Amino acid sequence: MLTDTQMQELAEQVVDVLRDIYDPEIPVNIYDLGLIYDLKISDVGDVEILMTLTSPNCPVAETLPVEVKEKVRALDVVTNVDVKITFDPPWNKDMMSEEARLELGIF
Repeated sequence: MLTDTQMQELAEQVVDVLRDIYDPEIPVNIYDLGLIYDLKISDVGDVEILMTLTSPNCPVAETLPVEVKEKVRALDVVTNVDVKITFDPPWNKDMMSEEARLELGIF
């Protein structure tokens, strides 16, 4: 079982992994883009990610969730990864981090 500190460290590692995954149409990582709605870590190393896509017709709708799952699963203490896709609420530019907006010139 993971301690609270280990669970927090794992959450930070997962966020680091998510920041290395980019939407192919927008040169910003999926975390700062605001595509990650929720992240849950269990005390046994299970990771649950609730995410969205920029649109339901996103060309990477089939591959992006698989990439997220595989890259997060590669972390040492992760035992299982469950990636769920939702479109509620629909993604919009207001969900992007300030850093992402600056990078894209959106103010």
